[in-house]
Amino acid sequence: MLTETLKKLETDGLIERKSYNEIPPKVEYCLTELGKSLMPHIEALVRWAQDNMKTIMEKRTARH
Repeated sequence: MLTETLKKLETDGLIERKSYNEIPPKVEYCLTELGKSLMPHIEALVRWAQDNMKTIMEKRTARH
């Protein structure tokens, strides 16, 4: 599953993959400029989740 996701992210231009001809095999991934452009949005989503986690958990607990 991780391999498929990484391949899709690479195909979409969000990450770059660099492989090294070593034993054991070594692979590195890094964000492209396009991938880096997502960071402010991801950070905003994380802040929203942190700000609302207590309410969300209370509603989940109340439902059971």
